[in-house]
Amino acid sequence: MESMLNKLKSTVTKVTADVTSAVMGNPVTREFDVGRHIASGGNGLAWKIFNGTKKSTKQEVAVFVFDKKLIDKYQKFEKDQIIDSLKRGVQQLTRLRHPRLLTVQHPLEESRDCLAFCTEPVFASLANVLGNLENLPSPISPDIKDYKLYDVETKYGLLQVSEGLSFLHSSVKMVHGNITPENIILNKSGAWKIMGFDFCVSSTNPSEQEPKFPCKEWDPNLPSLCLPNPEYLAPEYILSVSCETASDMYSLGTVIYAVFNKGKPIFEVNKQDIYKSFSRQLDQLSRLGSSSLTSIPEEVREHVKLLLNVTPTVRPDADQMTKIPFFDDVGAVTLQYFDTLFQRDNLQKSQFFKGLPKVLPKLPKRVIVQRILPCLTSEFVNPDMVPFVLPNVLLIAEECTKEEYIKLILPELGPVFKQQEPIQASNMILLIFLQKMDLLLTKTPPDEIKNSVLPMVYRALEAPSIQIQELCLNIIPTFANLIDYPSMKNALIPRIKNACLQTSSLAVRVNSLVCLGKILEYLDKWFVLDDILPFLQQIPSKEPAVLMGILGIYKCTFTHKKLGITKEQLAGKVLPHLIPLSIENNLNLNQFNSFISVIKEMLNRLESEHKTKLEQLHIMQEQQKSLDIGNQINTSEEAKVTNVGPQQIDKVFNNIGTDFLTGGESENKEDGLHNKQKRASLTLEEKQKLAKEQEQAQKLKSQQPLKPQVHTPVAPVKQTKDLTDTLMDNNMTSLSNLSVNTPKIPASSTFTSVPSMGLGMMFSTPIDNTKRNLTNGLNANMGFQTSGFNMPVNTNQNFFSGPSTPGVTKMPLGTPSSLPNFNAVSVPPAGAKQPQQRPTDMSALNNLFGPQKPKVSMNQLSQQKPNQWLNQFVPPQGSPGMGSSVMGTQMNMIGQSAFGMQANPFFNPQNFAQPPTTMTNSSSASNDLKDLFG
Repeated sequence: MESMLNKLKSTVTKVTADVTSAVMGNPVTREFDVGRHIASGGNGLAWKIFNGTKKSTKQEVAVFVFDKKLIDKYQKFEKDQIIDSLKRGVQQLTRLRHPRLLTVQHPLEESRDCLAFCTEPVFASLANVLGNLENLPSPISPDIKDYKLYDVETKYGLLQVSEGLSFLHSSVKMVHGNITPENIILNKSGAWKIMGFDFCVSSTNPSEQEPKFPCKEWDPNLPSLCLPNPEYLAPEYILSVSCETASDMYSLGTVIYAVFNKGKPIFEVNKQDIYKSFSRQLDQLSRLGSSSLTSIPEEVREHVKLLLNVTPTVRPDADQMTKIPFFDDVGAVTLQYFDTLFQRDNLQKSQFFKGLPKVLPKLPKRVIVQRILPCLTSEFVNPDMVPFVLPNVLLIAEECTKEEYIKLILPELGPVFKQQEPIQASNMILLIFLQKMDLLLTKTPPDEIKNSVLPMVYRALEAPSIQIQELCLNIIPTFANLIDYPSMKNALIPRIKNACLQTSSLAVRVNSLVCLGKILEYLDKWFVLDDILPFLQQIPSKEPAVLMGILGIYKCTFTHKKLGITKEQLAGKVLPHLIPLSIENNLNLNQFNSFISVIKEMLNRLESEHKTKLEQLHIMQEQQKSLDIGNQINTSEEAKVTNVGPQQIDKVFNNIGTDFLTGGESENKEDGLHNKQKRASLTLEEKQKLAKEQEQAQKLKSQQPLKPQVHTPVAPVKQTKDLTDTLMDNNMTSLSNLSVNTPKIPASSTFTSVPSMGLGMMFSTPIDNTKRNLTNGLNANMGFQTSGFNMPVNTNQNFFSGPSTPGVTKMPLGTPSSLPNFNAVSVPPAGAKQPQQRPTDMSALNNLFGPQKPKVSMNQLSQQKPNQWLNQFVPPQGSPGMGSSVMGTQMNMIGQSAFGMQANPFFNPQNFAQPPTTMTNSSSASNDLKDLFG
């Protein structure tokens, strides 16, 4: 490795030393920096060609250097002749100015060791390109060694030489005298230029007369550098010592032949016996046929044959050669037009540039890059021409490599990126750049993208032209993957959102939504959820296209694998936004179906995800319970409420009526007590409550069951009795005695009510039915359930309290065919002091069968104070769940209509508990009953 580096270092040092020694002391080096040796040219390829730059302007040039060491073998006078010939050629070239002649940037400078002058940048001489590598550096540059001329280059190059000769012959009245591949230079753009005026001959006649060119006789004793190349010289120059413009045309014919014959001339000349060689050549030319010109294209073969004719007058002149069909080629004409572009006005240029994209694909890449691209970029200084030139430049950029683009095109595009005047041209430039945005972002370095390309895109989004905004929004998704994420997040997305919200164009708004939907995949999930989706709710427009755009963004986010919408977002923001939009009146059936389809998909996923989460949570809880029994036992009441499932809820609400009728509350309490007893650990309050409940239950078990008392019937007195009055009095007395003799019921027990016959039937049935009802009432009050329903009672509340009393359960109605007869029982709270029991009063039964006692009339009963128990009574035909206040009102209405008084004291429990103190006679009671039944 070190040996290779040392070898390379020595080579570079040697080259640098050669260059330094070649131009050392030459005044050219004061203004120009001399670079690498690249080619050779001029008569005998004696001039070495170097790259160079001007120190003041950094302008690229070519430095031609003639090293005097090459002629050290000659005598001094020969050296002087050679130097004089070289000087004459350069000086003549410097005086002539034409696009087909090599342009001199700095005149010839002589030093002790060399001659040097500077020209436009040069690639190589035609002789180098055709394979003559004399006086070239070693190793040979691959650029020259592998260079191949394309047909269009050859055609246009020969056309350029013909135009150059036409200029010399017609305008300057000069014969070049040495048209050879060595004196044809290819500049850096590939144009063919004429140099080597060492042997040029000017006309001696005045310009208005026929030109006459003196000719020197061939002197074989002169050094070769002092003589033209005989292989390309016309025969008359040697044989008749004459020259004219036709002599240059012969030389052009030999050059054409050499170009198509790999650099070999048509005749080889023996320089030792030149006259003999030219005589033989003349004979061959007189018999020259088409078979000798097979290497030349057929369309120019006849013209070459004419150029090589022995008779000078037969040869076409330079102007005629420029008009032959061979040069009438699309590529050659295009290149020719570029060379004359500076002579055209803007209208002609614009028409030419519009048609250029059709021609460029037909041209070789090297020709386009070397010849056309520099001409195009030079037009960027003309703002009005930029919209016509830019498409062609970008078309060329597509065929360039990234390195070529960065080196040749990007520096020229910098000012165009920032051009904003004139406005019309600026808008056109934006449109063109947007159409080629993928090219720019692919080949432009990241720093230049951030500094030049993206600011232009931002400017397009904010442009007043709706067309530009639409195009920009349509194109952004095509290169979104090439934009770095910070630029997209902080600069591009906010401008797209502003364009959507602030525009008055429906197309721009819809395209903004479509653009956002297409670039979602390049964004971060949380940026979309936190920034894009909330933005959709800010859009004020309700047009169907806008709504479908919103739906599209939601759907893309929802279905994209990388993005997705969380179930919290779905439930809290997305669905509440989408559902109202789905019923907008502007939507048609297909659009509505699209909304509903997306909404259903979201709901299904929401259901699936949340159900899965709850199932997993349930499994984890069960596993935790199985592993930690202590935690399971210490579960709080709040957790119980939280874990209530739908079955428990349904059971609560479905059984609320049946429990009320069947005494389910008692069962629930017992179940609750049983569950509490199952617990392994209870709080202190729960333990105290459980102990009280057990104590009360034990007291209930220790009490003796109630037994009905047998009363000895008294023999009836044979006298006429009012049975109705007697029955009513006896019922009232019996019920009051039962109320007194009923045992105390603990708080944990239930309250039982007994149905009986209706009010109407109670006063119209026989005595046997009355007794049977009375017996049923006794059994009910003693705790035996006969028929009817059970009603749970809150032991801490008075059952006959108002409807708003907590703990009171509404009582469903019984059968509509009967009116229940309720017996209210006063239930003391648990632990209260028991009042002393009174002895059983058998006066009611005695009155039924024994002598009459004074009775209280119905009018006197009406004067009694009504009891609010009536207001809590439930009518037989009321609806279930009706409030107690309504029941009481209906009962008052029954009492008023049946008895003709405001309240019915028959239903007063106080009257049941105590025997009547005031009695009336039988006639009074009969009158009251007559008033009642009519």
